[in-house]
Amino acid sequence: MLALLGLYDGTPGWAQVILLTALVVIVGSNAWVVILFVRSRVALHHLPEPYETAPPELLWVAVVPALDEEVTIVDSVGRLMAMDAPNTVVLVVDDGSTDRTPELLEDLRRQVPEGSLAVLRRDLPDARRGKAAALNAAWRHVHDVLLRTGPHAGSDPSQVIVTVVDADGRLDPDSPRHVAAHFADPGVGGVQSLVRIYNRDHLLTWCQDVEFGIYGELYQLGRTGWGTAGMGGNGQFNRLAALDSVVRDGDEGPWRDRLTEDQDVGLRLIEAGWRSRQEVRTAVDQQGLPGLRRLYRQRTRWSQGNLQAMRHLPAVARAPVRLGARLDLVASLLNPVWQGIVGLSLVVGLWLFAVDGVPFWTSAMPWWLILVTYSLGFTGAVLGTVARSARRTPWAWLVGLLIAQPYALYSWLLFPVLVRATLRLLARRGSWAKTAREPVPAPA
Repeated sequence: MLALLGLYDGTPGWAQVILLTALVVIVGSNAWVVILFVRSRVALHHLPEPYETAPPELLWVAVVPALDEEVTIVDSVGRLMAMDAPNTVVLVVDDGSTDRTPELLEDLRRQVPEGSLAVLRRDLPDARRGKAAALNAAWRHVHDVLLRTGPHAGSDPSQVIVTVVDADGRLDPDSPRHVAAHFADPGVGGVQSLVRIYNRDHLLTWCQDVEFGIYGELYQLGRTGWGTAGMGGNGQFNRLAALDSVVRDGDEGPWRDRLTEDQDVGLRLIEAGWRSRQEVRTAVDQQGLPGLRRLYRQRTRWSQGNLQAMRHLPAVARAPVRLGARLDLVASLLNPVWQGIVGLSLVVGLWLFAVDGVPFWTSAMPWWLILVTYSLGFTGAVLGTVARSARRTPWAWLVGLLIAQPYALYSWLLFPVLVRATLRLLARRGSWAKTAREPVPAPA
């Protein structure tokens, strides 16, 4: 940027082009964040009033994909059994587990009311084909078994809410009464709850909690008014009729084999005309990753999934939503491009410093340029952390400003995953090992 202001004569023309492009991207991204910040604050004051209790006409089917989850499965399913809703079924998809998961689930089933916990066991070669395949098996089970036999036979798919919770998830018991208020609108096909990190006592896991808070409280909530909030996989609520509507001939079910199958199904629901919303007054807690190696592996998978999702660009550009929402969807899908441009500008800056001796700063530069540079680099982080803090403390701006500094460094720490994800995509490598869980502390 400084070279573009004429402060460094002789900077190569190609470098100035890259820096100018990055400057345009950064300014545009900051403007985009400001718009979503304002929209999120408006949406926060227009969330539907929660029910006293979840409506009895709704059937809640909590689906838990589980593969070798002996460390967390009892804790997660036990909390789902305590959901505050009159009609609830917990459906665990045991996807070929070889640890103690089957035995633990069988013990749980003996302890709960009959019919409230169902276990769908899958064995090889059908098992271990990814989360999408497990979720599709659950979808077929709901239609073929749950809605055809037993107390829930004949239930209207528009009144069935499929809730996806990971095997380490801890869903708030009062989630149904908040989420049901959104589903009172028959055009709403999906609601995403806020995601929190429950083992946030480590610097790295605390940063992940901040990250999820920013995404939910700013970006997701900012899109709620448009009806284009994304689905996040854990704490994801979908109307069964909406899921049914995106199934095409030859599909195994609503979910497709993508590295971010949740993002994919959420986009297809929007493309099909369903509205999706974010609920921030209730949350699902999950484990954070305290080690950089596992975190990089997880985020590389997510980044590669984001690259795969760019195939939705033509469809979302025609989605039946307002123009502003379509522009936001397109810009969001192009995030890997924007991140790549900004990252390349950093590499160029370092190259100019190391090879041509171009300094990042000189004493001759005006003071106001410090403020401009800071605002360009930290606006998104500050507004995000303020949005995250606003419902928890009256000192949101001060807290947000302080948190933004380490969080911005954490964001740059994750930048290399884009390079690795791109290389994997080009090499057509799509296999991934599941994320290992941390032991769950015993209740105090």
